[in-house]
Amino acid sequence: MTAQGSAATRFRRAVERKSLLNAELAAREMGRLGLEDALSLVLLYAGADDPRFDRAATRWIARFCVEGKPSLSELQAAVSALALLRRGGGEAAAHLLVGLSRNG
Repeated sequence: MTAQGSAATRFRRAVERKSLLNAELAAREMGRLGLEDALSLVLLYAGADDPRFDRAATRWIARFCVEGKPSLSELQAAVSALALLRRGGGEAAAHLLVGLSRNG
């Protein structure tokens, strides 16, 4: 562990600061992210209008299906919320996604 803390601590700090680069670096060091942490990275991609958003969002949905075991309506809500992230409904969509990922 470095003087800056564990990779997980650095990841969460980077997410709070909306530092995509630092979050990615810490995520790589962490290895496999939990569902909520993976969503945090997707949200950072959306906020930065990063071209990797679509691929990351698709991968998150796949993991959500397996790990979260959502109902069909929860899955539909998650897909719709991800689509809204890039269309101006970001804050409400992010809030919904965080709630869904915690329930999974």
